[in-house]
Amino acid sequence: MTRKPPLSLAAVPGRRRATLELAQKIEQEGYAGIYCPSMNDGMALCQGIAQVTRTIPFGTSIANIYTRHAYDFANTAAFIHELSGGRFRFGVGVSHGPAHRRLGVQPGKPLEDIRKFVAELREGGKTAGELPPIVLATLRQRMVGLAAEIADGAVWANAARSHMATSLTHLPDTKRKDPAFFIGNMVPTVVADDRAAAAAVNRKTLVNYVKLPNYQNYWIEAGFEGEMTAIRKAIAAREDDRIPSLMSDRWLREVTLFGTAAQVPDGIEAWYATGIDTLIVVPSSTRGGQLVAFQEVMEALR
Repeated sequence: MTRKPPLSLAAVPGRRRATLELAQKIEQEGYAGIYCPSMNDGMALCQGIAQVTRTIPFGTSIANIYTRHAYDFANTAAFIHELSGGRFRFGVGVSHGPAHRRLGVQPGKPLEDIRKFVAELREGGKTAGELPPIVLATLRQRMVGLAAEIADGAVWANAARSHMATSLTHLPDTKRKDPAFFIGNMVPTVVADDRAAAAAVNRKTLVNYVKLPNYQNYWIEAGFEGEMTAIRKAIAAREDDRIPSLMSDRWLREVTLFGTAAQVPDGIEAWYATGIDTLIVVPSSTRGGQLVAFQEVMEALR
């Protein structure tokens, strides 16, 4: 039987009702969860999901901690947690430089900021009500260790499959073996008979990530120093149009899933073999938007 992993779902402006109907379909077809990115207010989408679904686990992956005060987040998170009967997980993270600039915020040091945020969130929960499990967006060693110390889970995005076993060594055995401790990764996924076209879509999805220094450093650790060095040189030369060609096939196979309806399920199983317990599939399509992408993924996993 084909495994049906959690799916990443975003609220599309003008199609928000259709997005909630899609959430209901995801639940009806037996998927393991729904996780919402920060774009287009993932918290609001989670509130809607709490109302239109009955059993499926769901959460944010992730909410940017700089968009609201921690006490405000505490009230909303507690509300969704209560409304859903305890099905909600609150994934949070420090996001990245481009998002900070759009918001006009000047963040401090990531580890200090997230520690302070979680402390204030838990303080807010004393009056807001029971909080959901808190999951930290992680990438490299120190944030992974902090997730083990102060949170109820860790979630990566665009991790390298061959490096995941190394990343998991930064979690204590007690956390890795604890079924209540969430360990996940978000992976861009395209189902298409034309593998080259599918790969091109995933390159487009990740082209802005490879420009981020923290991701570059992570992928260097993961064994892709040649690719990241070339990309840094292209950025320095203001030759951003060259970047997709520098995102090698080897790298792309490690951090994304793409291929035919027969191939993608095998890729999902390969990810679970790394030791994570939750693979969050992030669908995209060569033929259309989110609704088309979900249709293609769901047909592949039936």
